[in-house]
Amino acid sequence: MKAFLVDVKNCVGCHDCQIGCKDEHCGNTWMPYTLPQPEVGQFWCKVNQYERGSRPHVKVTYLPVMCQHCENAPCMKAAKDGAVYRRDDGLVLIDPVKAKGQKQIVDACPYHAVFWNEELQVPQKCTGCAHLLDGDEPIKVPRCVDNCHVNVIMFGEEEDLDLEGTEFLHPEYGTKPRVFYRGLPKKFIAGTVYDPEAKDIIEGAVCTVTGEAGTFTAETDSWGDFWLRELPDADWTLTIEAGGKKKVMDVSTKEKDLGLGDIALS
Repeated sequence: MKAFLVDVKNCVGCHDCQIGCKDEHCGNTWMPYTLPQPEVGQFWCKVNQYERGSRPHVKVTYLPVMCQHCENAPCMKAAKDGAVYRRDDGLVLIDPVKAKGQKQIVDACPYHAVFWNEELQVPQKCTGCAHLLDGDEPIKVPRCVDNCHVNVIMFGEEEDLDLEGTEFLHPEYGTKPRVFYRGLPKKFIAGTVYDPEAKDIIEGAVCTVTGEAGTFTAETDSWGDFWLRELPDADWTLTIEAGGKKKVMDVSTKEKDLGLGDIALS
């Protein structure tokens, strides 16, 4: 069974995968797999950019997202007359003839990876470039994979991919995707600790968060900064200690990453 592997930590936001997808499908008809993708309004492979934290403690994450080719695909359930089907290799495709007028297929996708072509009145999405896999061309992988020069997106037989430690995007949807992610961003808490009396940063301050999700510790660096990384979504008690001084704060990563800015230890 075919599968994608996306290594998020390698992604530099170059959008080559997105560009390759557009180049392959805009202005090209690949029947019976799909009709042309519009030049605007659709990204069958899209690199989403997330700015996390608050200045000056900010991280940017790039996350490529395409159709997840789910084993339990909501689009298949919403389609009529077999308009969405799964191939023997696991790829989920939309029949561009049978799916005409079936806008409910778009609405059924929780990943928002199915698009409506208003001009042609058909739903459209990533096909895994099935026309390349089945054709005589030397490229036997999707264009997004072929275009990626930093080994973010990989494709092949599931048993041939290194899937140890991978996760699904939104596992709560229960769709059993065929796209596996490595390095999906976890929350962080960061800040700069300083001594208001000395008017200087504090190096080596011990910063610890504790809560039901566990305990995590980091020390401030030569700039007075600390980064508590890879945190679960949870409520925490943050304790900062240095030179006999102590500060306790209630914080939470349930909603977002935290850049706490300057923290006075007095």
